[in-house]
Amino acid sequence: MAPEPLVSAAAEVPAAKALSCPSCGGTLNLKAAGYTVSVACLYCGSVLDVANEDVRLITEYHRQAAELEIPLGTRGRLKGVEWEAIGYVERSEGGTYPWSEYLLFNPYHGYRWLITNGRGWSFGEMLTRTPEAEHGALWLGREDYQPFFKEGRAQVDYVLGEFYWRVRVGEEVRTDDWVRPGFMLSREQNGQEVSWTRSELLAPREIRDAFGVRAPRNPWPPLPHQPSPYVGDMKKLVWIGVGAALFVSLLLILMGTGPVLFRGTLPYALDGTSRTATLGPVTVTRPHQLIAIDAEAPGLENAWVDLDYALVDRKTQASYEAYGLAERYSGRDSDGDWTEGSRSATVKLAAVPAGTYDLVVDYSGQQWSGGSTPNFGIAAPAETLQITISSGAFFPGNALIALIFLLLPLLFFVHRHVKFEQARQDESDVGRTGVAKLFTSSDDD
Repeated sequence: MAPEPLVSAAAEVPAAKALSCPSCGGTLNLKAAGYTVSVACLYCGSVLDVANEDVRLITEYHRQAAELEIPLGTRGRLKGVEWEAIGYVERSEGGTYPWSEYLLFNPYHGYRWLITNGRGWSFGEMLTRTPEAEHGALWLGREDYQPFFKEGRAQVDYVLGEFYWRVRVGEEVRTDDWVRPGFMLSREQNGQEVSWTRSELLAPREIRDAFGVRAPRNPWPPLPHQPSPYVGDMKKLVWIGVGAALFVSLLLILMGTGPVLFRGTLPYALDGTSRTATLGPVTVTRPHQLIAIDAEAPGLENAWVDLDYALVDRKTQASYEAYGLAERYSGRDSDGDWTEGSRSATVKLAAVPAGTYDLVVDYSGQQWSGGSTPNFGIAAPAETLQITISSGAFFPGNALIALIFLLLPLLFFVHRHVKFEQARQDESDVGRTGVAKLFTSSDDD
């Protein structure tokens, strides 16, 4: 870009003026006469000094003017203001990484820039204040900008049209750039001054509607100041996930500890003999009720009890069956003492209709006689099973599966966001930061 304009746009509105190129004789119409300092002839490319009445030839060229995506003199409306393209500059980093800048002019609003590197367009405005540095970032008001490009050198490769400073091919400035999503803050310095420009990334629709230029919709790699398109979707999914987690928590509170419908005991022995017992009545009052059956054997040690349940409706004889296993083992091996299993077993029946039921239990106990160093010396004597039937049982596994399904889209967008940020920041002179660095593996280095 360039030094700040010599005259504020709020001053007197400039008039148009015609002049002849002293090199080729072409007629040039100045759009900002009185403010324009130099002109690159549209016909031969010669650079003219028009600051005074006598037009002076600064650099003479005899070359055909470049064909521009936006021909000079084209008018378009951006950000609610009609702008006219009056100047064009091609710049590069010593001949590499080329980009183009159009100088826009409005007699009431002054100058702006349209900048493109072929992958996107930005709308630039020269700043009249210097950003403040704090904690490694630059602040412009409440906006923070993170460093991206540093210690670059931009040179002018080609000019066309009129400018508010004495532009010449080959002039160089030192450049540094900071970014935030959607915006870039650029600093340019030469031997005389430092200038700042804030550029806003334009949506493809904006530049198309203004100047009829088609811009890539999804450039890759992303532009330095291109916002991640996945952030909005991630925020929505996070809120959905928070809502789902609260809903599941509420279900746990309301359904995790329902009322006890029946409580009883069964004698058992570890002799392998199958026994049958009928417990009840069990009255279920709500339709499609979740039922939990809990069996606990407090004295169980190095043994197990198989439990086959059948919850039988006294009226319809409809049966709801389940299997449980209480098992408990302990011992000592080369790693020390160990235990395994649980003396209690809980099974759950879903959607049990309202009615009066009997619980038929087929069960048998077995003593364990294997293992590296079994604890045979503490064999359990005959004991009792404590059976508790309650309603309102909740299925944590189902809730977990539901949460996983809710999280899958979020994980997808997080993955895409990380890849986007890594590709964007790989263009930077600073390297990866934030999530792009957090998820960088050694294979990416």
